[in-house]
Order: sequence, then C-alpha cells, then structure tokens
Amino acid sequence: MRVEAFMKLHWMRAVRCHQKQRQENRSSTSLIAAKGVKPEGKGTDEGLEFYSIKECEPNIRTHIPINQLTKASSFSPMAAWVLSECGLRPLSPLFPRPTRPISCRKPSKFRPFSTNKGVADLKLHPGGFTCCNFRERRWDLGVSAPLRVATTEGEEESINGVNGVGEELLNFDPSAPPPFKLADVRAAIPKHCWVKDPWKSMSYVVRDVIVVFGLAAAAAYLNNWIVWPLYWAAQGTMFWALFVLGHDCGHGSFSNNPNLNSVVGHLLHSSILVPYHGWRISHRTHHQNHGHVENDESWHPLPEKIFNSLDNVTRILRFTIPFPLLAYPIYLWSRSPGKTGSHFDPNSDLFVSSERKDVITSTICWTAMAALLVGLGFVMGPVQLLKLYGIPYVLFVMWLDLVTYLHHHGHEEKLPWYRGEEWSYLRGGLTTIDRDYGWINNIHHDIGTHVIHHLFPQIPHYHLIEATEAAKPVLGQYYREPKKSSPLPFYLIGELIKSMKKDHFVSDTGDIVYYQTDPTVSKSSTTE
Repeated sequence: MRVEAFMKLHWMRAVRCHQKQRQENRSSTSLIAAKGVKPEGKGTDEGLEFYSIKECEPNIRTHIPINQLTKASSFSPMAAWVLSECGLRPLSPLFPRPTRPISCRKPSKFRPFSTNKGVADLKLHPGGFTCCNFRERRWDLGVSAPLRVATTEGEEESINGVNGVGEELLNFDPSAPPPFKLADVRAAIPKHCWVKDPWKSMSYVVRDVIVVFGLAAAAAYLNNWIVWPLYWAAQGTMFWALFVLGHDCGHGSFSNNPNLNSVVGHLLHSSILVPYHGWRISHRTHHQNHGHVENDESWHPLPEKIFNSLDNVTRILRFTIPFPLLAYPIYLWSRSPGKTGSHFDPNSDLFVSSERKDVITSTICWTAMAALLVGLGFVMGPVQLLKLYGIPYVLFVMWLDLVTYLHHHGHEEKLPWYRGEEWSYLRGGLTTIDRDYGWINNIHHDIGTHVIHHLFPQIPHYHLIEATEAAKPVLGQYYREPKKSSPLPFYLIGELIKSMKKDHFVSDTGDIVYYQTDPTVSKSSTTE
C-alpha cells in the first residue's frame, strides 16, 4: 500500500504540471489505471534499480522500483506517456556489497532487467546484480568497486583487500594491522596438520642418510673429475636437507618426545658442524621476534647508525656476492654486526643460565665431530676429505644463507620492519616470504613454505603445504604467492643480487621502517 499511495500522489502532481505547461485538459484515467499497481515484495529496495521524478517537481527526488513502474506502464499507454513526459530517468544502480573478491576469467555482458547468469558462480550476496546498459568488461584485467554500495547492518569494512574487492586491492598496505587474528589463521588449518608422526619423521632421516652415504660411496668409487662437481652439488644439497630435519627437531615438530628430538637433532646437526642447542635457542629467538629491527636474530636489517659505523671490509663482505653466502660459520662464532656473543659459549648473551648445560653438550658434540674429521684427514688424506666433505659443506652453508636471507628479503615490493608498539608476533610473521625451489622443494622438506612455518613452527614439514593452502583465504593479500621456479631455482640468484644492491639499512627512528639504499654500496656491488 505504501507504493500505491506514493505513486498516486506524485503522478497527480506530474499530471497537473503537464496540464499547466500544455494548457490542456487531460483525463485522469491513467492515474486510475496506475492505482492498480501493487508491490510484489515487502518494500525492500535491495538490489533494485530506481527512477526519479525531477523535472516536474524539482524539489522532490522520488525513488520507485523499476519492476513496478514497468508493470504500471503496461496497464495503459497513457500511463507510459505520463512517465516519459514527466522526465523519469534512471539513477545509478544500487549494488549489494559482495562478501568476497570478484574473480572472473571471462568477460561478462549485462542485459537490462535480467540477472546475468554469467555471474552466478561468483556467489555474491543473495540480492545479486540487476542493472542495465553495462558494457562488456574484462574482469580478468581489473575490477573496481561499484560507485554506490549497499551496506548491511553489522557488516564490517574489509581492510587491505582481505575479503574485499576493487580499489582496495590496489591500495594494499602491508604494514597495516591485519583484519584477522592469529587464532583465525590457526582455526583455518585442519587439525590433522598439527599431528606429529615420529615414524614418518624418522623415515625422512633414514632416506636422507642413505642418500648421503650412497653419494659419497659412488663419488669415491668413480673418482672422476666429471663426477666430482655433480657430487658436490648433490651432497651440499643433502647436507642442507639434513640441517632442515635437525631444524624440525629444534622446533619440536619432529615428534612430541623431547629426548628423541634432542638425540636426532644432535646427530644431524653435529654431522654438519652445527651446535644443535646453541643454534636451536638463537633460532627460537629469531621466530619469537621475527620482523623486529633490533630483536630479530638472523639477517635482520642494520639501523643506519650501525651501518655507517661498518668499515669497508665488513661492508664488502656483507653486500657483495658471494661473501654473504659464506656468513653462517662466522655468525655461529660472533653473531651479526651490532650484537655480541657466540653459539659455542654458554655464558653468551644468547642464553639464560638454565640453558648453559645444553649449550655445553652441543659444543662437546661439535668438537667431537671436528676431531673425527681431523682423524679422517689423516686416514684418507686432506685432499680426499676436502672433496668428500669440505666442498659439500661449503655448498651447504651457501644453501643455508641463501634460503634464510630470501625468506625475509628480496620481495619485489618493499616489506616493513617494526619496532615498539607497532610490532606484534603476527605482523612480524606476515613479512616473511614463501619461495619455490622447483625440484628441490621435496629434497629440502618444503622449507620454502615459510610464512606458515614462521607463524606455527610446531607444524611438521610434511603438513606445511596443506596448512598453507588452508590459511590463504584468511591471509588474503598478506600472503604473497611465490614465483614459480624452473626445475632448478637459479632465478633465486638474481633475486639475491637485486636485494643486495638495494636493501642496506633502515632508519634509526620510526616504529615502521623500510629498507633504504646506500648509492655507494650499490655502485660498488654493481662494479664487482
């Protein structure tokens, strides 16, 4: 009845206006016919298109659902004439706000007064789209939000493209607090991804150890200079794979048994000259403070004051390839610039008093492995030891530095680092980067799925891919899809070089900072 009375009142005004202009007496039969219009719904205007009566009554902006006006005009030609003569014109359509980003591969063509079946798969708000005279659009090239968007009671604005559309995607700010919590990401991950299977974990250890000894035996037997370079590349990668399994032991994702984790971790890490507990504790500090300028532990940015205090030799070693790829042994002994302590010293700033016995144990195991290598040098000769163990160890160190650095640097868009109140565990973890390593993904136990690993290091490596896929809808644009790699990830060398040329230091002040470039270092790196 609301629409019936509404139309009667304003159509009468329209007719009087027309009569005054033409000075003619017109019959009111069209208004009588129009009184038969009845609304179909309950008066809702969501998703409908509107007309306005403006020319006859300039102070009145009247909204009438189009489906009811067209039905009224079908009763009488006179009613249709009144509508056209009184300046009824379409307004911009009112769209319901989509509940998820629009993503279409094919162009869509909208037809007036009909629902476009091509957008049915978008699963938008039940109101759908009803609009007219839209041009064909290339949705795969760009989507922008409608000019007028209907708001729903209790609906929250999407932030930074998470569950949003259009221009919000273009204005994404990676430093903005995310619209989700860590618990939301955790809830999206299937429960079985948290289950640790010690038998499955041990099967990977057995596999890798067999491959390591098999490669060494084959290389020693063939003893051919065509074979040795292939052996070095393969064995260096396998040493890196052993490190990743020991890394899982350090996080407790290997099994729920701390003793098993400690024994396996010591055997794996000591065999490649890594002090298990000393590294485990400092790596825990890295995870607990990821993305923090001062408190992060590995490959954190240098504040400008510390950067300016570096001597030329240190700058060259830090920013000129290949020297940064050989930094790990130095880091174990003396940590990063601006920090003091050693992974072998139980009294180091890295450790609290309750951890000193663990550090001593790991240092003893490391010393035993070093002594074993010296003994093997006397037995087989230093050259043979260098070929079987020394060169693969160097390549392992290069793998470790490359992967660790590129998981926190080198993205095509600059990523923030935090201080003070701006830092949080979630925001710091979201600055990490996933990488694709081609054929190496399985060999080094999917360590490239680094974002979810950093947020939830308790998840075993064999569940990281599934957990990442489950968390992507929650993370939205805070997750950055890695570039696809060829079978061998040589492209990562280019990513490393570009980052070394531009990511030099951050400001001494500010709670949200980005890497800045020193032109002199960049020029020298290019010259090198």
